[in-house]
Amino acid sequence: MGVATFEFPHLRQLLEHNQFDTIYHEHFSYLSLTAVSTIFEANGLTVFDVQEWPTHGGSLRVFAQRSDTGRRAREASVARLLEREAAFGLTKASTYSDFQRRAERVKDDFVSFLIDCKRQGRRVAAYGAAAKGNTLINFGGCRPDLIAYVVDRNPAKAGKFMPGSRIPIVGEATLWEDKPDYVVILPWNLKTEVTAQLAGARAWGCRFVTAVPSLEVIG
Repeated sequence: MGVATFEFPHLRQLLEHNQFDTIYHEHFSYLSLTAVSTIFEANGLTVFDVQEWPTHGGSLRVFAQRSDTGRRAREASVARLLEREAAFGLTKASTYSDFQRRAERVKDDFVSFLIDCKRQGRRVAAYGAAAKGNTLINFGGCRPDLIAYVVDRNPAKAGKFMPGSRIPIVGEATLWEDKPDYVVILPWNLKTEVTAQLAGARAWGCRFVTAVPSLEVIG
């Protein structure tokens, strides 16, 4: 019998870790196992297994079969995760009502940090010209006076601008030439990889920054 498998960022992780910057036009829905199970059951499918993965800040890989002919036993992982989602409050409206306030707190802390850097004469660059970073930058109303440029290793992006903010996108060589005081890692899910890749920047005293789930300055 056939098996259908789907992988998607987990709604619980999005809410728990303030991952509002993953909400943009490419993503049309934000799913939990609770929601997926309900959708599948309404369409003749049953979830029989689920796996949790660290991808994109926390994802689910769901396995489903036809409800009428499927023969695979339901794994205990399904019931466990449904219970955890219920305990977190994914079925309660109150769990979602505070999300806007928490997102705005991230924005306020991030913009305040950038303004303080500007007043102190500190130069700030960013790394990763990707969608989640663009969402954060535009939510915060950031412009080139606060973030001088965004570094990206993709040569197709160099010489262009971040949509909306008009912050220049440059190649990695600019970072080593300019030697900024701070580098904001916009793809926070790649923080470990990026800090290792740019470890040499610490030689001139550069520090790394992430804004989500909360502002963190890494020495």
